[in-house]
Amino acid sequence: MDSALQALMDRVGEQEIAGFFLVLARVSPLFLFAPLFSSKLLPARVRGIVAVALAFGLTGVVVGDQKIPLDTLTYAGLIFKELLIGLAFAFALGALFTAVTVAGSFLDTFIGFSFGSLVDPINGNQTTVLSQLYTMLGVLVFVAIGGETWVLGGFARTYDIVGVTQTPSLNALVAGADHAFVGIFAAAIQIAGPILLALVLTDVAFGLVSRVVPQLNVFAVGFPAKLLVGLVLLGVTLPFVAGWLSGQIQESVSQALQSLHVA
Repeated sequence: MDSALQALMDRVGEQEIAGFFLVLARVSPLFLFAPLFSSKLLPARVRGIVAVALAFGLTGVVVGDQKIPLDTLTYAGLIFKELLIGLAFAFALGALFTAVTVAGSFLDTFIGFSFGSLVDPINGNQTTVLSQLYTMLGVLVFVAIGGETWVLGGFARTYDIVGVTQTPSLNALVAGADHAFVGIFAAAIQIAGPILLALVLTDVAFGLVSRVVPQLNVFAVGFPAKLLVGLVLLGVTLPFVAGWLSGQIQESVSQALQSLHVA
């Protein structure tokens, strides 16, 4: 094994190998948090092969003639720094799809679908009906608008902002992650807000009816009514949600890049 590694280093060069592992460290978080790239529908082996292929293709472009320090402590610091940049970029993208899933969870709770649950094939977690529907919608929109191109293009631009041997601003990374995390709830409210408002008004209406007609079984009538209102409005708002997602995917890539600055 040592002789094979030494032969590879003699043929390729230690600088190229060191650069490859630095690029791989920044690429890897995409397959943990970024939409579609982190999907459990893709086997872990396939994601690993794609990550290595991306790192191999980018190494010659982004490393170039830069001199990479090879002493152990400095190189370990560079690896950690690359992982941090990749995590910050991928987290900003994954937060948008988390917001979509949270919006579906809100609707499941208000309509009543939260009583049952399914296994989400995208995330591999236990989820509810509308949460899974919104997650699948997000993936479909992502594929339809060529979201993977936006993600890869934005990822390549991270090297224009913070090079392999440069150090990012920790304050900017923390601020970007904080902004993405806080935006999850706000984005979920934007997606599910109209339907949630209609469901609350439906509950209020049935509450008033129960006061006027006490003998009416509100629970027997209210649940089907809420289900009908929720599904009708869901069908009406889905095209608008798809359009909103299309714009937000591009904006999330831009915000992820804005969180990167050289210290």
